[in-house]
Amino acid sequence: QVQLVESGGGLLQAGGSLRLSCAASGRTFSSSAMGWFRQAPGKEREFVAVVSSTGGRTYYADSVKDRFTISRDNARNTVYLQMNSLKVEDTAVYYCAAAWAPYSQPDKYHTWGQGTQVTVSS
Repeated sequence: QVQLVESGGGLLQAGGSLRLSCAASGRTFSSSAMGWFRQAPGKEREFVAVVSSTGGRTYYADSVKDRFTISRDNARNTVYLQMNSLKVEDTAVYYCAAAWAPYSQPDKYHTWGQGTQVTVSS
């Protein structure tokens, strides 16, 4: 199994950029698809982006397409989420998670990090 720790969250103004990192420990990182999800207060957890185990395939939610980029460095056991042109509605706790394939459904993911808060002000 893999253990996940997110970092990089913070408070910033709309239009700004932020990069989230998710550091993984464990032997299965390089064989796991890695996803980012987010959850705003009072809302369900929603899919943001996913990258396949090799990094060759990426998928995004429509709401973040062309603004966010997911990537991974298997040598560093880390997955990233570069977030540009941030909007107030991007405010949420962001979680990384591991799965056996690049799913978008949260219930397909077997391991989750603790989350990192991103707050975008107007």
